[in-house]
Amino acid sequence: MLKLDGVRFRHAPDAEPYRFDLEVAPGEIVGVAGASGAGKSTLLDLIAGFLSPQAGDIALDGVSLLPMPPERRPVSILFQADNLFEHLTAAGNVTLALAGQSVSRSERNLRAREALSAVDLGDLSNRPVAKLSGGQQQRVALARTLLRNRPVLLLDEPFTGLDDGTAAAMHAHVARLVAEHRWHTVLVTHDAGDLAALANRILVLRAGELQPRGA
Repeated sequence: MLKLDGVRFRHAPDAEPYRFDLEVAPGEIVGVAGASGAGKSTLLDLIAGFLSPQAGDIALDGVSLLPMPPERRPVSILFQADNLFEHLTAAGNVTLALAGQSVSRSERNLRAREALSAVDLGDLSNRPVAKLSGGQQQRVALARTLLRNRPVLLLDEPFTGLDDGTAAAMHAHVARLVAEHRWHTVLVTHDAGDLAALANRILVLRAGELQPRGA
């Protein structure tokens, strides 16, 4: 269980406080909606370790994540923008998901190609990402994030720029992997279609707190 217990955070002493209490079960996708500036990205940054709460705890299976720096947390995160190194190929970007692991170069390349094929980009593995469309770049970033295979998956507007058919295919791909690997997943999006397709439960971030939709 991923648990945020009494997490409190302010960006500045005179800023509006955030009060986060949340539980995400293994294999569950919790969708988080809310207006721009409501604090959705702040929520993800706290879980990932880019921000530190002023009170409360964030724990996975009873073990606090707070002492861990971002690079050591069992978290994969897909940011809303600026996800890729444009001088690298699609495969070169995806292999970065395996950095630090005891995996041979040939194995890294094979797994990267498989991850790209799963998002229907297998034939573009060797193309520099600067020459890919925005939607293709988003799928490369998604493939890299999913290949990391860490217990907590954080998705910030992950399907931006995708047409309806491609988005539906990516919904199915993500849902299958979350169920297979039992990832604790938080999906932040403005897109009602993404929430309807993927979220087991939908919360709305309003006035600094997570509330059930319709409350």
